[in-house]
Amino acid sequence: MKDRRSDNELQEVLKRLPSVDRLLHHREVKKLLDGCPRKIVVNSIREVLEARRKKLTNGYGHLEPPSIEEIVEEVTAAVKNRLEWTLRPVINATGVIIHTNLGRSLLPTEAIDRVCEIASRYNNLEYDLAGGKRGSRYVHAESLIAEITGAEGALVVNNNAAAVFLVLNTLAQGREVIVSRGELVEIGGSFRMPDVMAKSGAVLKEVGCTNRTHLRDYEGAISENTAMILKVHKSNYRIVGFTKEVSTAEIAELAHRKGLLAVEDMGSGCFIDLSRFGLRDEPVVQTELAEGMDLVTFSGDKLLGGPQAGIIVGKKELVEKCKKNPMTRAFRVDKLTLAALEATLRLYLDEATAIKNIPTLRMIATPLHELEERARKLAGLLTEAISSAEDGASGERYFIGVEPTVSRVGGGSLPEQDLPSWAVSVRCSSASRIEKLLRSNKPPIIVRVENDALLMDVRTLLPEDDGYIVTAFKKILGEHSR
Repeated sequence: MKDRRSDNELQEVLKRLPSVDRLLHHREVKKLLDGCPRKIVVNSIREVLEARRKKLTNGYGHLEPPSIEEIVEEVTAAVKNRLEWTLRPVINATGVIIHTNLGRSLLPTEAIDRVCEIASRYNNLEYDLAGGKRGSRYVHAESLIAEITGAEGALVVNNNAAAVFLVLNTLAQGREVIVSRGELVEIGGSFRMPDVMAKSGAVLKEVGCTNRTHLRDYEGAISENTAMILKVHKSNYRIVGFTKEVSTAEIAELAHRKGLLAVEDMGSGCFIDLSRFGLRDEPVVQTELAEGMDLVTFSGDKLLGGPQAGIIVGKKELVEKCKKNPMTRAFRVDKLTLAALEATLRLYLDEATAIKNIPTLRMIATPLHELEERARKLAGLLTEAISSAEDGASGERYFIGVEPTVSRVGGGSLPEQDLPSWAVSVRCSSASRIEKLLRSNKPPIIVRVENDALLMDVRTLLPEDDGYIVTAFKKILGEHSR
């Protein structure tokens, strides 16, 4: 409830708030100035004082202003908040491997090392070492991509949406592009294929129905203004039941017979057949090219397991046309992306090495018995850690268990396909509260809450994460018991 007071009383109270200068001379604030920029401290002081003035003016709180010690404590917290990194590492215990909200794929160690090496020195990003003259950044990683996929040419841009846009704008501007109605996808952030096509200048021509598209639908839609047939991989959803889809080989054959281009947007992009791990229907780049596609586009940071990038592969003459498009400069990647991508691609020269060293593939391929062992180990550590908190003042009880669960690939890849996994469960009456506290931990720990239980899927945990999780529970439950 608001306190009623006269304007004179309010002014007297406001005058008794400490000044910025007085606070700057406080011993605790001087300590802050020793460790961080003066501007940050001054702005934090002003922020705290302004908040206090508003609170008093609006009639909330005590008649007396807060003590200078209280103000200093708030200033310290404000400074700390201003100095926090906005982009921070987190622990992913959700079981979603390519978690879009958590940064998608983890880079292999080889890629991290390569980024550090290139970032710390000058390099030949656009310098031809053999000729001693200006070179092109687009040659980096191109030969590796060609060797892995069998493509004649390759171009790396900043993401797959850019890759699709560039292909359409370069090769089909002002002309028709035929797409199955069931493939007009929307990806994260409400980016829709029809919108991307419209901005590229290509003219969308829908064929078929949502659930069934036949080869005759494509053939019947071809006109003198048609430039391309575009196949879009439905990477983030599935149509099941009474369905019909035209194969890549059939589309390529029809397009070439009619003098058109056959292009595929694969979305995630994959170099390895994942069916051995129980994941079906994810096309492989090499196969799509072998079946006749002129160009294929895909992401570098999803199933490929590298940095964010969009990759165009296919016929060299078409790739070269894309390189010459003025928009290519707007979509170009920097030296760090190219360094990380090249290091990731090198691992694909040997499939076994790629599965072992690329975190995304390693997590997908981890055997179920190893996940169960990992879960039981973490559950044992947690049981030991929280036993002392069970008899706290709150009377709370925590039941630690190990239970089967399902992981997801994520990142818009392989929807509705589960990977059997194992999770550590923590059952208690305050699961939502503990989940929030874990999110505010340093580092934040992101878990699932299901049926009043915290679930930590070990498939997406790194070896060093166990220690952080145990320490976080000790701290949270220790405070909860007091």
